[in-house]
Amino acid sequence: MKRQKRDMSARAYKRGYMAGLSGRSKENCPLDKPETRQEWMNGWREGREDHWSGLTQGVSSIHKMPNLTA
Repeated sequence: MKRQKRDMSARAYKRGYMAGLSGRSKENCPLDKPETRQEWMNGWREGREDHWSGLTQGVSSIHKMPNLTA
């Protein structure tokens, strides 16, 4: 099993960030467990802040993408 599938909180954060960055509503959170839902909301908030700052899902936000690691 891949590590990504085991670390549900990090995965939820990444998905929430991408949802916020793309401008989706927080009511679209697909998670039910309180722990993972909170991580999704944290990612969504940061993604929305970046969206409002003018970053988009392109070259301008590539340094903020959570799924890219050095």
